[in-house]
Amino acid sequence: MINSQPELPQTAKPARKLNLMAILPLAAFLALAGLFLVRLGAGDASRLPSPLVGKPAPDFSLPALEGQKAANGSDLPGFSKQTLSEGHVSLVNVFASWCVPCREEHPLLMKLVQDEELRAKGVKLYGLSYKDKPANSRQFIRESGLPYDAIGVDESGRTGIDFGVYGVPETFVVRADGTIAYKYVGPLTPEDFKNVLRPEILKAIN
Repeated sequence: MINSQPELPQTAKPARKLNLMAILPLAAFLALAGLFLVRLGAGDASRLPSPLVGKPAPDFSLPALEGQKAANGSDLPGFSKQTLSEGHVSLVNVFASWCVPCREEHPLLMKLVQDEELRAKGVKLYGLSYKDKPANSRQFIRESGLPYDAIGVDESGRTGIDFGVYGVPETFVVRADGTIAYKYVGPLTPEDFKNVLRPEILKAIN
């Protein structure tokens, strides 16, 4: 008796092979990406290397963000390479109003400038307004508070490029002689300020 049932198509195994071939490149990419992150410090973006560490800050001069007042009522100035070489340790915080992580870290910057030990040692905090409209930066400061001793407007992003900025926010520790001592990439957390950035600041002072 002839079996009239049609044979089932033998497509299951080839399909599995095709799926495997499609997954292999993705798996290889993920493995390489994981290795790259590990080499950078277990995926810690704050440890991204900077070729400027140990070298003088780049030559720059940034205009002030108009409309900002210092605690004594005077106009808040911009800053320059010379400002970073005036005998005190400086922090240069790169920020922008359009940067969500900048808004997240800003309350910590407000607390940072109240650190009595750092203030007693003359540490100053400078804000670099990166690729932002001055009006938007002013609104950001009005909403979030003013932690900076000076704010420089880098609307074109040229100075940020010279500093080797990967993205915002970033914070540079600059020694009293204008040499870049450390670079922190990404939004500060209370833990990283206490365990990473603050020790680097004290190291730059000493």
